Amino acid sequence: MWIAPERHGFKHWLVPALAACVGVAAAITAVVRGHTGTGLVALAVLAGYAVHLAYRRSEGVFAVSETFGTGHRARSHLKAAAMTGDMLIAVIVSALVVQVLRDAPIGPFGWLAGVAGVTYVLSISITSRGM
Repeated sequence: MWIAPERHGFKHWLVPALAACVGVAAAITAVVRGHTGTGLVALAVLAGYAVHLAYRRSEGVFAVSETFGTGHRARSHLKAAAMTGDMLIAVIVSALVVQVLRDAPIGPFGWLAGVAGVTYVLSISITSRGM
């Protein structure tokens, strides 16, 4: 059975769009409560997470580096590292949203999300150059 890739356009953007909508909702909730800074941080973190999800959906297979060795073991370690990073980022973003909705301080989660985002962008820029 042949399925045209064009038919999957909506599904391709559903999760990143949902993350962006949650960011807007969390920001509006914080601003209504009088915490504009918290709302802007929540919006920035969830917008960044949405961009991350959109980027990851369109990327190809990871190139295996010598750090993980070669062959099947290397692919397994690389997938495990990527899944661990993705899970930790999802937990940090979720904790930030919960803190915004509870009207609690978001400082530590904002910093962790920022560190994760900067690390990811630097990693992509370094590995895309072939280093």
